[in-house]
Amino acid sequence: MFMVAAEAYDRYMGRYSVPLAPGFCEFSQIAAGQRVLDVGCGPGALTAELVKRLGPARVFAVEPSEPFVEAARERHPGVDVRQAAAEQLPFPDGHFDASLAQLVVHFMASPIEGLGEMARVTRPGGVVAACVWDHAGSEGALSRFWAAARELDPEVDDESELAGSRRGHLAELLREAGLEEVEETVLSVSVEHATFDEWWEPFTFGVGTVGAYLSQIDQEQRARLRDHCRDAFPDGGLVLAARAWAARGRA
Repeated sequence: MFMVAAEAYDRYMGRYSVPLAPGFCEFSQIAAGQRVLDVGCGPGALTAELVKRLGPARVFAVEPSEPFVEAARERHPGVDVRQAAAEQLPFPDGHFDASLAQLVVHFMASPIEGLGEMARVTRPGGVVAACVWDHAGSEGALSRFWAAARELDPEVDDESELAGSRRGHLAELLREAGLEEVEETVLSVSVEHATFDEWWEPFTFGVGTVGAYLSQIDQEQRARLRDHCRDAFPDGGLVLAARAWAARGRA
C-alpha cells in the first residue's frame, strides 16, 4: 500500500499532511529542548516541522516502508530514521519527551499495541499524540473521492471504519493503551486545487487505500468514477477544507 516513491506520496497526501503538521505540533505541546519521536513518518511531513522546532539531533523517526525511510533520511540529514513498525519501537523505555503519530493510527496492525509502545518509549508525564482524518464524516481529506465512489457503488469498502476515523475514537484508543489526561480536538487545513486534474491525478499513483481501490476496478469503472468526481468539481478550482481528529494523553 505504501511501497511507492516518496514523490507519489507527496502529491497524494503530502499536499494535506504538510500544512497539518504545525497545528498538530502545537496541540502536542512540542517545545524547544524536547526529544521527540515521529511514528510512521512517511517521507517526512511531520519530521520536517519537528526539525524546524527542535533541530535534527532531537528528532527521531520510524517508518515501515523502505522507500519512505530512504526519502526521510535523505531529506532530513541528522535525524535518526529507522525502519520499524509502531508495534515494535526500537528504543528503550522513557527515551522521549513526546511521541507523535500523524495520519498513522488507522494503518497500524494493532492501534492499541502501537499507542502502547509509544507510551512505553515516552517518559512518565510526556505526551503521546495522534491524529487521523475524519474519514467517517464528510470533511476528511479524501471525503470527496469516497463520496463519489459510494454513489456509484454503495458497497464500496471506504475508510470510514478505520481506527480513529470517527469522533471520540482516538481518545478511546489512547485510554485503552493506558494513557492518562486524554484530550481530543479538531484540526483543519485548507488546500487549494487549481484544476480538477491536479486534484484527481495523485489518486492514480497507487498510494494508500484509494490507490488499492482504483487498482481493483476496471478501466470503465475508473473512467465513470473520474467523470462523477469531475461533475462535482466546481469550475475555477477548489479550496478543500480537510478535518482531522487529534488526541493526546500523558504517559
